[in-house]
Amino acid sequence: MAKNRNRRLRKKLHVDEFKELGFDLSWDFAEGTTDAQIDAILDGFIAEVIDPNKLAFAADGNLQWDGMVCTETHGKCTEEQREQVKIWLEAKGVQNLIVSPLFDLWYGEEGE
Repeated sequence: MAKNRNRRLRKKLHVDEFKELGFDLSWDFAEGTTDAQIDAILDGFIAEVIDPNKLAFAADGNLQWDGMVCTETHGKCTEEQREQVKIWLEAKGVQNLIVSPLFDLWYGEEGE
């Protein structure tokens, strides 16, 4: 495909200044963690990290969680937001935390 794309096409293809970056994450809660404890941690995570940074969080699990973080609107997650998520979850004592590098949400390539 041609490299001299007009602004409209770059936006439609989600490339260059319209690239969207996010990251994957996974973690485990300790065996014996109750549903109420899990709910409290997730509610805090959303209230203290996700919402204030205008991020979106999609995940599922019970004791083992896998998910993705991206921005609420079109845009790029920053390395600082990624680090904030990691630090917050580590402080809550989750186990086996893995936070991927930023990657292009449309094409899967590693981010900037």
